[in-house]
Amino acid sequence: MRIGIVTATYLPSRNGVATSTALYARGLRERGHEVRIFAPRHPQARGPEEGVYRLNSSFAGARTLGAPADYPVMLAPGPLLTSRLPLRDLDVLHTMHPFLAGRLALRWGRAAGAPVVFTAHTQYDQYLHYAPMPKRVGRAMLRPHVAAFARRVDTVLAPGRAMVEMLREYGFAGEVTLLPNPVDLASFREARGEAFRAEYGVPGNVPLVMYLGRLAPEKNLDVMLRAFAQAQASRPELRLLVVGDGPGRAEAEANAPQGVTFTGPVPYARVPEALAAADAFLTASTSEVLPMSMIEALAAGAPLVAAQSPAALDLVQPGVNGLVTDATPDALAAGLLGLLRPDRLPALQAGARASAGQYDLPGRAAALEAVYARTLARGRTRSRFSRSS
Repeated sequence: MRIGIVTATYLPSRNGVATSTALYARGLRERGHEVRIFAPRHPQARGPEEGVYRLNSSFAGARTLGAPADYPVMLAPGPLLTSRLPLRDLDVLHTMHPFLAGRLALRWGRAAGAPVVFTAHTQYDQYLHYAPMPKRVGRAMLRPHVAAFARRVDTVLAPGRAMVEMLREYGFAGEVTLLPNPVDLASFREARGEAFRAEYGVPGNVPLVMYLGRLAPEKNLDVMLRAFAQAQASRPELRLLVVGDGPGRAEAEANAPQGVTFTGPVPYARVPEALAAADAFLTASTSEVLPMSMIEALAAGAPLVAAQSPAALDLVQPGVNGLVTDATPDALAAGLLGLLRPDRLPALQAGARASAGQYDLPGRAAALEAVYARTLARGRTRSRFSRSS
């Protein structure tokens, strides 16, 4: 198959959609398919990129919306650039966004006579505090738009049950197929964390807790830090490494107790060794869908201590690979202390690694290939006759 992926974010941006898109592209290519990625131009992208076609972008819009510093906003390509893109012979298009990238996928799919697949990745209501408008107004505009977009595509996917529920709340009643995000398990099985610990002054015999991800208000960083402080009151030797960056970093650093180190972002190639250094992964976020970082923590053998969220309910098998608690400092601290008990931790670490097997890239890529094949087998009637530009 010739597959076109139209995405509003791609490497070297650091986020789950960019990472999972790159992994899926690799997995599909390894299965013999041609994958063309259409993504915004990124100033940190260096050298030729296999099968990647960059569209114009702006960082001004990203700053306005409170997006990460490495998240350029895609701009609509003009006729000249569009005419140069390899679009006409695509068999299927796939997008992760119901906004500009999604509109482009629909337009290009109609021109090529190709169906369009949409993966709903984001609980958009959780991010309305970034929009320059009242939340009530944003919600009233957002929900019908997302539902209408989902009705226009040929296949709708979701990485976790939370997204299915979100689409239902938004008014979409059609079929939704679950397709969890992938992880390259091989890189995590081989990872060792000793050098990462040494880099941040954490001895090998010290219990190390880690949070890895975007540092933003929706991640409940204050609750996480207070939970760690309470756990540390019982076990003063505990350390916490906070890996990542975002608009909430400065405030979180200012309020962090002793024993917490903010590393800043790390290159994705170092994520396996970072997570391999941890004894446990701690998150207080209640907005997660199925974040790459939590799946990657399991793959590295770091069991999860997570506030109750849709992602936690999908990922955590209590007592096997982690614990789910209320989103309060008391509950998270108690959960963390219980998980780190020497008589429990080794079994939970082994359970974490075992539970990550279902997300391994070869299996996930084969599942996505099957989705494309079923979409094509159903025919392209909707793609040809039921869309407007």
